Amino acid sequence: MTGPAAPAAFLERMRSLLGAEYSAFLASYEEDRLYGLRANTLKVSASRLLELTELKLDPVPWAETGFYYGEAARPGKHPHYHAGLYYIQEPSAMAPAELLGVEPGDYVLDLCAAPGGKTTQLAAKLQGTGLIVANDVHPDRVKALVKNMELCGVTNAVVLNEDPERMIRTFAGYFDKILVDAPCSGEGMFRKEEDMAKAWQPDWVNKYADMQRTLLRQAGQMLRPGGRLVYSTCTFSPEENEAIIAEFLDAHPAFEVVPAVTGHGGFAPGRPDWLPEGRYARAGEVAGTARLWPHRLRGEGHFVAVLRHRGEAGVRQAVAHAAAASAPARAPRSGSAARAGRAAAAVADPREALARFAREHLAAALPAAVELRGEHVYAAPAGLPPLDGIRVIRPGWYLGGAAKQRFVPSHALAMGLRAEDALRRIMLTAHDSRAVRYLKGETLELAPEELHAAHESVERKGYCLVCVDGHPVGWGKWQDGLLKNEYPPGWRWT
Repeated sequence: MTGPAAPAAFLERMRSLLGAEYSAFLASYEEDRLYGLRANTLKVSASRLLELTELKLDPVPWAETGFYYGEAARPGKHPHYHAGLYYIQEPSAMAPAELLGVEPGDYVLDLCAAPGGKTTQLAAKLQGTGLIVANDVHPDRVKALVKNMELCGVTNAVVLNEDPERMIRTFAGYFDKILVDAPCSGEGMFRKEEDMAKAWQPDWVNKYADMQRTLLRQAGQMLRPGGRLVYSTCTFSPEENEAIIAEFLDAHPAFEVVPAVTGHGGFAPGRPDWLPEGRYARAGEVAGTARLWPHRLRGEGHFVAVLRHRGEAGVRQAVAHAAAASAPARAPRSGSAARAGRAAAAVADPREALARFAREHLAAALPAAVELRGEHVYAAPAGLPPLDGIRVIRPGWYLGGAAKQRFVPSHALAMGLRAEDALRRIMLTAHDSRAVRYLKGETLELAPEELHAAHESVERKGYCLVCVDGHPVGWGKWQDGLLKNEYPPGWRWT
């Protein structure tokens, strides 16, 4: 990348920072970019994915579910992708969620979540327990976030589209773990995205630093005492990395750095020597942060800082969680109350239609507590505080909608189920041409014996869960040898 794609001001800055390492750094940009994917353990273990796939995969050292794949492979053009068995993700980008240390039962916030790669990684670590709040301020990017979470079968999440400042009142001291994958100047992605390199301007560093220090301050107020926060960027500039952390530490004495260089080959320590001398009282602590350099490991450039609130988890967390657990069912937001009322009038009670659908089509019980938004039904995670005044895109797992006493299951419901959760299943393999035809939206011819019923008394006519290699990809309706395709048009194979 020694040509026009590498901004001259960027190269000169890196030369002055890296010194003797600069030539190796520059040489890394002449190498091919790296490609990665991550097994989605909400659906399949990493070992099982290796058994199922024909892709040649090599492990990513710092992510036990992460793998490299070759440039010629096309994992996005495979039925396993549409089944949500893996998420395509740059290898270095897997590090922040790994270092957050999420455990089942945690209350987790992904503050800058779109398009959802790290959110789905965090959700997989929760294994359907606890809850995850995924927020992004950009309305258009939230659409991709919702789609990726549904594809991966995340059922314990809430999606927000809100200014973090407005979230603090509701979520002060609430979360066990918080990820701030901050917007940045993107210098670490120049090899991956040459258009970003061409657009880069020297003043981006300061522009993004202003945004980053605000995000980190806001996130710190929503972390419980004893909780853990990860701040990450995909840039090299000290102003957006070590300086942001040093400034935050000076202003927040209750926080400390947890060493992020934990023996993973290639992780380098942060550089306090790149900070202005004498400006930050706790500058030396940023040596515990981690830098991922493209000339030291197989991945793009990243910075990761792990912070811990030194307070003892106690009253604040207990009060917040107790209040959330005892909160009454939430009504629709006032701005949409009239519209929601009119929609609900078309259905006596969507919950009745949902219960009837479950009896006729499902072998597994759905969550008992549901939230209604007009004719739409959601299963909200337990433990949420009231979300009044916050822009909620998804208040939970979207189960479907009811109209004229008939429940229409959502694609999100299909993707959050297991094959055995449905009373009727169509079991295809990835090598069966009908799998791709289904994903393209076509009607399929299916003999009665290809319809798998949970027991003999199940009527064959009705909704079927279509599965590929044992994993759901969507709904269909079987009748008289034909499977009417219910795969959503916006999701179809193109």
